[in-house]
Amino acid sequence: QLSAVLIPAEEGGVVAVNPETGTTNNGESVEEALANLREATELYLEEFPLRLHGKPLLTTFEVASRAA
Repeated sequence: QLSAVLIPAEEGGVVAVNPETGTTNNGESVEEALANLREATELYLEEFPLRLHGKPLLTTFEVASRAA
């Protein structure tokens, strides 16, 4: 089980990133972006097997913005 970070793309659609491998892909929808990311990650793992050390824990945090 791997994680995916989904980010709305500036030009439309969604960018999907897998932090464990660094693979990235995109799609017009969340479903398409995840399917494309899954395929890219499977290809990556064929060449570079991954050793996982437990399940990933995802969270968010905020940073203070500075006025320019």
